[in-house]
Amino acid sequence: MLKVSNLSAGYGRINVLKDISLEVPRLTICGLLGPNGAGKTTLVKAVSGLVLRTSGSIVFDGKSIGHLRAEKIVALGLIQVAQGRLLFPELTVEENLQMGAYLKKSRQEYSLNLKKVQDLFPILAERRRQFAGTLSGGEQQMLAIARALMSRPRFLMLDEPSLGLGPRIVDEIFSVIKHIKEEKTTVLLAEQNARKVLAMAQQCYIIENGRIAIQGVAAHLLEDEQVRRSYLGIH
Repeated sequence: MLKVSNLSAGYGRINVLKDISLEVPRLTICGLLGPNGAGKTTLVKAVSGLVLRTSGSIVFDGKSIGHLRAEKIVALGLIQVAQGRLLFPELTVEENLQMGAYLKKSRQEYSLNLKKVQDLFPILAERRRQFAGTLSGGEQQMLAIARALMSRPRFLMLDEPSLGLGPRIVDEIFSVIKHIKEEKTTVLLAEQNARKVLAMAQQCYIIENGRIAIQGVAAHLLEDEQVRRSYLGIH
C-alpha cells in the first residue's frame, strides 16, 4: 500500500534520510524501530509531505505522492499521529476531535466516527468538555489517536505512541493499535519499544543513522541474535 524507494530527505541542506526503501502491505502493521535521532520521525514526516525530499519516490496506493502538499496527502486517507501529540491544549477534548474531522466526508460522518472513537476510548467521552491540556499523558495520547481516527484513515502512521507513558497505558495503547488494524486500517508504527512492536507487527524495519540497517518478518527478527542483543537487551 505504501512504497518508499531510495528516499533521501531532511531539513535545509542536511539529509537525515539516506537512500531509504521500504514497503508496507495493505492491512498490516509494519514496525519502524530505531534509537533517538535515527530518522524515524523524519521518515514519517517525509511520507506526510512535511519535510523536504531531495531524491527518491513515495507511492501510496499506486499513486505518486512525493510532490503533494500535506493536506492533499491527508485527503487520500494517509494520516499521522505526531510524536508529542500536538493537541490544541486550550480546546476541549470534543473540539480537538472536531478538528480531526475537517475533511468533507469526515464531517458528514461525524456522529458515527465520534461514537466509534468514544467506544474505543471511553475516558474521552467522560472528559469531552475538559481542556486537552489538562489531561494526563496517557489520555492525551488517546486523544491524539482518536483525533486522527476521526478522519477515517486508510493508512495510519504513529510516531512514538508509547513515549513517556506507564506500562499499563502502553499496553492499552498497543491493544488499540491492534484493533485499528483489525478494523481494516494499515499501520506504520515508529517506536523505540522493540519488544512490543516485534510482538504485534507483521514486518519490521530497523533504521540507524538515516539508513535501513535490518528488515524482515517481525517474528523472525524477534529471534534474531543481533536484534535481541542490540534492541531487546537479551544476551
